Amino acid sequence: MRALARCPLVLLHALGAPLGWAVYLASPSYRARFKANAAQAGVPWQQARGAIAAAGRMVMELPPLWLRPAGAALPMPVHWEGAEHLQEALAPGRGLLLLTPHMGCFEVAGQSYAERFGENLAPITVLFRPARKPWLRGLVEGARRRPRLDTAPARLAGVRQMIRALRRGETVGLLPDQVPPEGQGVWAPFFGRPAYTMTLAARLVQQTGCALLVLWAERLPRGSGFRVRVAPLGEPLPGEPVAAAAAINRAMEGLILACPEQYLWGYHRYKSPRAGAPAGHAAGEAEPHTATRIAVPEVSQPDPRAPR
Repeated sequence: MRALARCPLVLLHALGAPLGWAVYLASPSYRARFKANAAQAGVPWQQARGAIAAAGRMVMELPPLWLRPAGAALPMPVHWEGAEHLQEALAPGRGLLLLTPHMGCFEVAGQSYAERFGENLAPITVLFRPARKPWLRGLVEGARRRPRLDTAPARLAGVRQMIRALRRGETVGLLPDQVPPEGQGVWAPFFGRPAYTMTLAARLVQQTGCALLVLWAERLPRGSGFRVRVAPLGEPLPGEPVAAAAAINRAMEGLILACPEQYLWGYHRYKSPRAGAPAGHAAGEAEPHTATRIAVPEVSQPDPRAPR
């Protein structure tokens, strides 16, 4: 990884494309899920197949992002489109929640935000799920903690950390299409099929009054860097959990369909939460618009003694 971290982005992308295809051809389950998810979204194969190589390129982008020295500039150019939405959202002094799906290079989005806007606008805290392998856990946590970029673990302590950050007028980043554990989400349509969807994003907005934007980091051709696109959600966020989850899913669908060749179609988006699911959902047999509401406990309020 240290050797790869010194390679130019164009070489990393050239190595990543065959890596993506090797994984695709070697794993029947991954291949079947990739095709099924793309077909569920109505994306033609000629558009979806580019995501096979893109997944490998995403992996090869990690070494220079994870292993660059603390405080060093990003080793690849990043262009921002729609940055004025960030300035408008943060101008009143309230917090900002950024949502991005599993597409493009979501690792570079948080790091680039911290580098470009973290000092002048607000620092950012990103939610992450700790790596299961002990040898990888320290590397990932250290790589994602940068100047003006903090991380919050995907547990109650991390939720409290994000609430405090938003109430200080800072920014928080989430991947809302990540499948949460049972009891922390609702079944909501995603490309016409029920998918277990986190309610955390909507609850953060409701509890803190923060602004909400969507973004994703587009991978530019020939290793020329990335373009981070920022936009409003596109519709008011409802207060009811299932309706709010469905609205966020619609926003993610719009981003994905704008560039399907960079979405992780192999991601197990329709899997059941870890502790089980209603009958029919696990097997993918439920029809669209039959989402079942799951009781979600209230997110605990932060310690009132904590700095605001």
